[in-house]
Order: sequence, then C-alpha cells, then structure tokens
Amino acid sequence: MHKMLLDFPTHYETKRLLVRCYEPGDGEWYYAVGQKNHAHLERYESGNVIFTLHSVEEAEIAVRQMQADFIARNCFFFGAFEQEQFVAQIYIGVVNWDLPEFEIGYFVDREHEGLGYVSEAVRGALHFTFEHLLAQRVRIKCDETNLRSIRVAERCGFTCEAHFRENKHNPDGTLSGTVIYGLLQREFLSQG
Repeated sequence: MHKMLLDFPTHYETKRLLVRCYEPGDGEWYYAVGQKNHAHLERYESGNVIFTLHSVEEAEIAVRQMQADFIARNCFFFGAFEQEQFVAQIYIGVVNWDLPEFEIGYFVDREHEGLGYVSEAVRGALHFTFEHLLAQRVRIKCDETNLRSIRVAERCGFTCEAHFRENKHNPDGTLSGTVIYGLLQREFLSQG
C-alpha cells in the first residue's frame, strides 16, 4: 500500500503517557526543553534538531516542519507527555517503505530519566509502527556506551544484530561504536 493511503492516528496512549505528534504552538516549550537538556543530550544526540535551535522562533519552525514531515510520511516525531509535562521524544524514521522497515530513536528529559518512560513510549511506538505503518521490521541504533538506550532495546524485545566498533567521533574527542538492534513483525506479535 502506498504510504499516502495509510490512515493512522496522530497520537497514542500508554499507561502513563499521551504520545502525540508535534503541533503549531509547541515551539516555546520545545525550545525550553532543548536548552534544559543540552548537556544531558550532547554525547548521544548531538545530531538532533534540538541542538540547532537558537530561539523560540526557530523551535516553532522546527516543530512545524516535524508536523509537515509527519503528514508527508517522511518521518514521525512524537512528544511523550505525562499530565501535560514533556518527558521524552520518540522518533520513527523511514528506512525503507518498500519492505517496510523503520528505525526508532528517542531521548528523555533529564528530570525523567530512569523512570521507564522511554521503554513505555517505545512499546507504544512499536504498536503504532507494526499496526499502522505495517512494518516488517524495526531497528534501534545507539552508541555502544549508551547503556540506558541498550536496555530500552532489550526490554522491548529487540535482538542485537550488529556492533560496529570505533565508527564515530564523540564531542569529547573519544571514539565509540554503534550497536544495531532489530525486531521483526512476527517477533513483536509473539510477545502478545
């Protein structure tokens, strides 16, 4: 089925979270989240759009672009909220519409780290991806030193498929590797 013919919701709910696509008007708080989490996210998220924002206006443009990309089915950015407070961002990127295969990425607000919000939001994203985007497979790619991210992948049923050693430079000048985890549709469905 052509991607533009897929109908799917712009949000999903988990036990504690409302996870929704970004909307016009989200720029102000999105900019504040970026400023507050800059140091927290620098090592693992240095390529994230949140690091390119220098004003509320730029953040508003960014969230509107993320919404436009969502509508165009280029990629899917979601904010995860508990009682209207931002706790995490979930990203579903298109790897290959023909298979289809997607990649899930995420970051958590530093004040909400270690509370299970990302695992909860990723499980919801998996339902969204397999049920609405009709994924055959989903992958998670992360730095080998990002143990929290690795634990999210493992808790959500992913299998480690690759480990690329010393394939990237870090902001502090060190080298680290990348691990790639995969989850197939049949494996997801067998989890119940």
